[in-house]
Amino acid sequence: MLHHVGLVSLLLLLAPLAGCDSPATVVEAPGVAGDDQTMEAPPVDPTAIRPFTIAVPDAVLDDLQARLANTRLPDQLDGAGWDYGTELGYLTELITYWRDGFDWREQERRLNEFDQFKTVLDGLDTHFIHQRSAEPDAMPLIITHGWPGSIAEFRKIIGPLTDPVAHGGSAEDAFHVVAPSMPGYGFSDKPRDPGFGPEQISEVGAQLMARLGYDRYGIQGGDWGAIVSRWHAFNHPEQAVGLHINMLIAGPPRGVDDPTEGVPPEELERSQARSSFYNTAEAGYSAIQGTKPQTVGYALNDSPAGQAAWIVEKFRAWCDCDGDAESVFTRDELLTNIMIYWVTQTATSSARLYYESRHAPTSRPMGRVDVPTGVAVFPYELFIAPRKWAEASYNVTHWTEMPRGGHFAAMEQPDLLVGDLRAFFRPLRSGD
Repeated sequence: MLHHVGLVSLLLLLAPLAGCDSPATVVEAPGVAGDDQTMEAPPVDPTAIRPFTIAVPDAVLDDLQARLANTRLPDQLDGAGWDYGTELGYLTELITYWRDGFDWREQERRLNEFDQFKTVLDGLDTHFIHQRSAEPDAMPLIITHGWPGSIAEFRKIIGPLTDPVAHGGSAEDAFHVVAPSMPGYGFSDKPRDPGFGPEQISEVGAQLMARLGYDRYGIQGGDWGAIVSRWHAFNHPEQAVGLHINMLIAGPPRGVDDPTEGVPPEELERSQARSSFYNTAEAGYSAIQGTKPQTVGYALNDSPAGQAAWIVEKFRAWCDCDGDAESVFTRDELLTNIMIYWVTQTATSSARLYYESRHAPTSRPMGRVDVPTGVAVFPYELFIAPRKWAEASYNVTHWTEMPRGGHFAAMEQPDLLVGDLRAFFRPLRSGD
């Protein structure tokens, strides 16, 4: 059985509330007002786990409306479509809907249906969803998003993971879900010093799980979340029941004469095709964010149209949608994710993760991950390594070739992802 500190739930209810300096603020208990003065709020206890509610000030939404109304769009070549980037006609329609039809308060309400908290970790006030299951033997699971995603990616999977019986599953497959906003993303603080990369983010996740009282748990991630999760499992194998990832990056094994020996030709061809697609058509954003994130950040932080164009292009290109993003995602889903970047002003801080990763110290390379690892291979993922290469870097005990889906697995194919998480962790539960 997995261990959990029994008083955590009570402590969460008793934890003091505290303020937040983000544009999207926590709803907190009001101060005690006397006849002549209002008492100042007590200082934040850095170890406290404080309830959090997303509540974007009206002034932020009013400012957004004004900026959308005054959008200055560029020209576009005749017949260019999406070849040069986000297509003008589509973005014009999206901005119009954002301005006239999108209801942020409704999306905010839906996000607030999840139990959310903040706590200070490594000096950063860190936001996270902590949705506990009613099942007594539920396994704790930390899931980590990437760029250009957010905790909004997980709205479709949290319910089935925490309450499997209500979603056609078995009580034995229940999870307690912890979904943090990575530092520099969403409602978490932005790192203030250089050098805060994926390994540092993984340590925040490990500290969070320890503070919640979980000493053994599962780890899951995609995109940057897969890289962060790999560091988490590598540095904390004694805590990791298993590692599950839906974007596996693994190059040819080193120290072998022919790294392609034993690799099925179709797997090698697929890996090369996906890498070619990314390097030829999709890597420009990474080069910019990995070298000059501050420069592009000025534009993205100032223009909601620019922020939308920067993000929605990736959702279209990286999902399994045959060029029609709205055949997979609703406009509300796309805009809710974009809004999280906009209202928290995290376009620049999130982009810096690419720079930090490129400039991470090389004195301590990551070794093989010995934690049992499950891989969900979605056919339209950006990177797909041959299994033989993956096994050189991970202790692969579970490998699923998905029939459909792309980069944003939790949003695109939530049922497939949830099913694979249940299947992977099922045999790992009995030993804990």
